[in-house]
Amino acid sequence: MDKEDVFVLRRKNRSLCLAARAAFLRLAPHLAESGAILILTDHTGTIIDATGDPKTLDAGREIQLELGGVWNEDVIGTNGIGTALRTGKPTYVHASEHFCQGIQSWTCAGVPVFDPLDRSIIGVVDLSGPPDIFQPHNVALVVAAAREIEIALAEQQREERTKLLEAYIDLPKTRDADEAIVILNGSGRIVFSRNTDRAPDHSKNSLPIGRQLLNFNPNMTDGELAAALPANLTAKAIDILKSGDEVQGAALILPNKSAPPVRPTKPKGIAIKPRVGVQEDEISILGECPKMLEAIEFARRAALANVTVLVQGETGVGKELFARLIHSHHAKENPPYVAVNCAAISGELVGGELFGHVAGAFTGALREGKAGKFEQANGGVLCLDEIGDMPPELQTYLLRTLEQRAVYRIGCDKRRPINVQLIAMTNRNLRQDIEAGQFRRDLFYRIGTIVIDVPPLRERGRDIDILTDHFNLTLSEKFSRAPLVFDLDVAKAFREYSWPGNVRELRNTIERICLLHNGDTVTLADLPDEISQPESSVFLSGDVRPRTNANLDLNGVESLAIQRTIDQQHGNLTKAASQLGISRPTLYRKIRQYGLNRGK
Repeated sequence: MDKEDVFVLRRKNRSLCLAARAAFLRLAPHLAESGAILILTDHTGTIIDATGDPKTLDAGREIQLELGGVWNEDVIGTNGIGTALRTGKPTYVHASEHFCQGIQSWTCAGVPVFDPLDRSIIGVVDLSGPPDIFQPHNVALVVAAAREIEIALAEQQREERTKLLEAYIDLPKTRDADEAIVILNGSGRIVFSRNTDRAPDHSKNSLPIGRQLLNFNPNMTDGELAAALPANLTAKAIDILKSGDEVQGAALILPNKSAPPVRPTKPKGIAIKPRVGVQEDEISILGECPKMLEAIEFARRAALANVTVLVQGETGVGKELFARLIHSHHAKENPPYVAVNCAAISGELVGGELFGHVAGAFTGALREGKAGKFEQANGGVLCLDEIGDMPPELQTYLLRTLEQRAVYRIGCDKRRPINVQLIAMTNRNLRQDIEAGQFRRDLFYRIGTIVIDVPPLRERGRDIDILTDHFNLTLSEKFSRAPLVFDLDVAKAFREYSWPGNVRELRNTIERICLLHNGDTVTLADLPDEISQPESSVFLSGDVRPRTNANLDLNGVESLAIQRTIDQQHGNLTKAASQLGISRPTLYRKIRQYGLNRGK
């Protein structure tokens, strides 16, 4: 390894290096003229520290017995370090006992170092030098050094565990004494657990002390921690544990088998303030997913900068909410907000809708003419949904309008200045459309000053729970009923389902349950088959094999969602379009595009 990689490796094994420091400093003076060197490796046999006779250290560089040298058996065969790692026992390899001829002029005694938490091998201490240093008691010396390192590691871990427990006790929130708790240290390993046998799908032995649950980062939010947990482990709450301002680890509160399902609480969200003439009620973008928070921050900055924005994302992720968010942060007081679905208007009429027209400009034009959407949105926000479906000839007109910041009504050469913040939205891959010649490259870069990628629901981790609670509360209130109580299996099924229809599909699912379910508690039997039985087959037109949601691209996921909705509505395309949140013309186009079965 080069110096930079060694630095990274030493930092990764900081606890081991720190624990070995005292032993190495104590032995270094005695090794200075002994012809021997003392070596520390990590669990892969890579040397991360060395001290001892300077001449032997120099000689070791000729055979890579130096910082960054890798000495496991897979690389170099029988040797003191690699064989100690392989056997887990103190090992003395002398001269010709080495596998490689080039190191048979050396003798070495290696002793594994065990992690006090789980007794796994985390490194090796090795004494190496020329054959004349061979003494039977060399192994005893190295064993003593290894045990000294283990004692120092145990003391480190004891202090760390104490700090974590103190941080947990000092939390402002209180926890029940019978709750299942797992405490993770700064590397994501379990240092304390309680009542884990009461958690679903877990026993006393499934969450042992020392098990690495995740790769912990001090900057992770509890939402990121939840997403990083193993698939079979669910935490109903996560507390970040700090000592002063420094993050030390985290406490996972696991659901109890015997505990009744928890009724939802009102989740927090990013509020979108209502604007006059747009909506009466305040709405929110909910979630803790880092990608979602990044998208929200981009939307805020775009509003302040008053630049064009391209919002990309699959069907149903909530792209229009970001347009509303930008509008709500507009510098002007109560600016206009105009939304246009480019796919819902025929190609012959979309030009007149966007740019306006004068009397007699085309067949069907109004006698008195009409101002287009750009003029209606002047001073505010114009939202163009499904911009990828705009006819190519109008893309040129749109590009000129944006560059000149003026609009020309169809059939008129009068220049009308406009000041509009354009927000374009699409569920298509515009870069692919550019390569296919279906979308102008220069228009793509003109509308994409800021690009906001809204993540699909399946990539948002704990946000599924947050949104489930939100829709449960709001829809139960809408239908004048008590909030639903989802049992643990339902919550797990929601987290494991791929949600091809994204947030819209989740909302529709909960709305259907609110309308049709008579009791309070929802079980797997109350869910649609595609959620409760994700392995069941989904058949598309002309396809006799089952199709799953795994490894599909965006178009494949969208086609599955549309076909399933059409099947659920028994071929009623009006209802299917309404449930999908798209127009009938868009649905017809998608059916042709994907070759879907329209049903009866």
